[in-house]
Formats: sequence, structure tokens, C-alpha cells
Amino acid sequence: MSKKRGLSLEEKREQILQIFYVSQDFFLLRELEKLGPKKGVITQSVKDVVQSLVDDDLVMKDKIGSSIYFWSLPSCAGNQLRNAHCKLESDLASSKKRLAELLEQRDSLKKGREESDEREVALDELKAIEQTHKTLKDELGLYADNDPAALEAMKNATEIAHSAANRWTDNIFTVQHWCSSNFPEAKEQLEHMYKEVGITDSLDYLE
Repeated sequence: MSKKRGLSLEEKREQILQIFYVSQDFFLLRELEKLGPKKGVITQSVKDVVQSLVDDDLVMKDKIGSSIYFWSLPSCAGNQLRNAHCKLESDLASSKKRLAELLEQRDSLKKGREESDEREVALDELKAIEQTHKTLKDELGLYADNDPAALEAMKNATEIAHSAANRWTDNIFTVQHWCSSNFPEAKEQLEHMYKEVGITDSLDYLE
């Protein structure tokens, strides 16, 4: 013969509540500990079960003289359920409002990315200028001992490329600053956007 399964905590709570609801009376803890086993709740568990109900405001308690009395009416549980329902409704409304705000922000950010093709072209040009700068700098080292006029022309070209690269870098930093200032709440989305178009934390001015 299989052993009878004990009650779960929720089942124990329901049984203790039934004691209150049926009698609609006030009880001392020791009285509940005597009534508990009749409902399938062992004496040793009654105190913890009652306390969990008190914590959830389903059972009231008050000290009268030197004794602590517990009570609960069906109307008390109904009020608690109504309060919980109202709070959930309020939380749901707040969540819906926040979702609408986030969707609006997302749409605004999408509008701000309409010129993404131009940004990609600018980045490509910046990369090309950086490569030219590197090539010219390498050639400058190779021809350091050659004709001074050629050396001067190459030096000027290097300086122009260097200046152009830093100018594009400065433009990118300016755009980043503008986006951060105007959309501070969209920091993560902006960082993701920067990575998508190739702007990383390693981007910096050329020395």
C-alpha cells in the first residue's frame, strides 16, 4: 500500500484559511495547532503556515493583553485579491506606456540613420586616406636620402593626408557627441549602430 502524500505548502495554507472562514472566529496559536491536524496539517507546521499567511496579509493578528490572536474573514482575502489585481493592472499600464516610449525612441533612431550610406562612404574614404598616409610615411623613410625637392613634396602630401584623416576622425567624434547628447537614453543602441558601420573604440586621431 502506497504511503499517503503529504500536503504541499499551498494546500496547508488553504486548509488553515478554511478554519478561519468556516468559524469566522478568533484563535490563539495553540488552538490552531490543535485544529490543524484535523485538516491534514501537522502541529509542528501550523506556526510556519500561519506566519506565511500573516506575511501575505491573508490572516490578521493582534495582541490583546498578553495573548496574540489570529483571525481572517473571506472578505479580507477578497480585499487582498482586489488590491493585488489593481496593482497588477497599474503595473501593466506602466509597462505598456514604457513600451510605447521605447518603440517611439527606436523609430526616432531609425530616422536618424537614414543617411547611413553616406556614413559608410565617409568611413571608406577615411580608411583610404589612412592607408595613403601609411604608404607615404613608409616611402618617406625609403627616400630619406634622395632628392630634397621630392622629399619635400612627399612630406607635404603626407601632412595633407594626415590632416584629412584627423579631420574625418573629428567629424565622426562630433557626430557621436551629438547623438549621445540628444539620445542619452539610447546609449546601447548607438554603440551597436557604431559597431555596425565600423566605428570602434580604437578609432583615434593620427599622431
